Amino acid sequence: MTDVIIAGGGPTGLMLACELRLHGLRVQVLEKEAEPSGFVRALGLHVRSIEIMDQRGLLERFLAHGRKYETGGFFAALDKPWPAGLDTAHGYVLGIPQPTTERLLAEHAAALGVEIRRGSALTGLCQDAHGVTVATDGGTRLRARYLVGCDGGRSTVRKLLGVAFPGEPSRVDTLLGEMRLTAAPETVAAVVAEVRAVEKRFGVGPLGDGLFRVVVPAAGVSADRSVPPTLDEVRQQLRAVAGTDFGVHAPRRLARFGDATRQAERYRTGRVLLAGDAAHVHPPLGGQGLNLGVQDAFNLGWKLAAEVAGWAPAGLLDSYHAERHPVAAAVLDNTRAQMQLLSTEPGPRAVRRLVAELMDCEEVNRRLVGKITAIDVRYDFGEGHRLLGRRLRDVRLGRRRLYELMHAGRGLLLDRTGRLSVAGWTDRVDRVDGSGTPGAHGTSCGDGGELGFPAVLLRPDGHVAWVGDDQRGLDEQLPRWFGAAAG
Repeated sequence: MTDVIIAGGGPTGLMLACELRLHGLRVQVLEKEAEPSGFVRALGLHVRSIEIMDQRGLLERFLAHGRKYETGGFFAALDKPWPAGLDTAHGYVLGIPQPTTERLLAEHAAALGVEIRRGSALTGLCQDAHGVTVATDGGTRLRARYLVGCDGGRSTVRKLLGVAFPGEPSRVDTLLGEMRLTAAPETVAAVVAEVRAVEKRFGVGPLGDGLFRVVVPAAGVSADRSVPPTLDEVRQQLRAVAGTDFGVHAPRRLARFGDATRQAERYRTGRVLLAGDAAHVHPPLGGQGLNLGVQDAFNLGWKLAAEVAGWAPAGLLDSYHAERHPVAAAVLDNTRAQMQLLSTEPGPRAVRRLVAELMDCEEVNRRLVGKITAIDVRYDFGEGHRLLGRRLRDVRLGRRRLYELMHAGRGLLLDRTGRLSVAGWTDRVDRVDGSGTPGAHGTSCGDGGELGFPAVLLRPDGHVAWVGDDQRGLDEQLPRWFGAAAG
């Protein structure tokens, strides 16, 4: 029996597969498309996703295929400068097209031993007390201990489970395509600058190899958004919005998307879970969708692995919904707000001018960027230190960096006191002795570097589970997150 079947081989499903394999689980990914589509739907990674790649030793390969941007404009396309001194070692956006992100994650997953079945769509599921049986369109039946639906906004898994997906339907559609132009570059640039001064849902930009990414508001809302627009429809809308169709021709891909905002009522039903767009959909404003899914996977992976391995404490797997559902709800809210600020109506335009003025205040700008980049996320772990529930930024630890110590996806105790112990949990938690000498089951991290507190316990996802200096306090938290001590 396979440990986990993942329906959907996009960034969310692939990231989850990689996380599960770090813990030795047997994983199968079912992807309905026989080949990667190559469609550039998302354009980059935000700070928290960049940190995640760094925590797993993947960042260098992503940096080699991307470009760093320290620019504003991510909240409702309001062009404000990138705030200085963000609480991160990666204060930039990484421009990298979604197909490249998927390819890099797929290569990493394959290297870890993930089985990826392309051209295989999930069509049915049935669960019992011991596992989940999955049916595919090829007539195959597969069995696993758990199933995770990472199969997009029209999730088959979610529908088969009967999980409600409340929210608001799409009220405006947008056309998206990759095609060639005959218009001169200077003409394109001038028209785009003029139109975007009013209509922020419009854009024409180069993709390379003579192709351009064209985004333009649709004339109305489609009854079936899965049916792509025609080139004539794109031409018509370009003329209506920009006064020219730029001579668009030879489309490689065409699609449409809406501004529907919905969230699954629950992320777990027995042995079946939902992640990414299967759990939440929202307008693509701020470029948060792909990032939100990757971050779902990062939260879920170690918890599901712990459940399968048998050491998960009671409630750990359910904490996935408890922690991630509010995060997605907040993203839905900020994209709703951004949609209002993109309206060309007089009232919303007045509010947009007011918000733009407020964003000139450093703290307001920092707060909104924190929402978009997900570095403001704090899970509710109860009362305690100000860092409790937050992810810890990368810090220097003598000659090493914190994130270099997290590649294996295990818990981590950073101990500057030199006297704390994780005995009983060494199969799940590493210890780094900040005194300058290796501790029991630990690694030296020099004098503690930027670590401004005695000791901190990190979960495998880098969120702070405990801050203190006493063994009793630590012993109370280790079972909460890492189960009973080994015998």
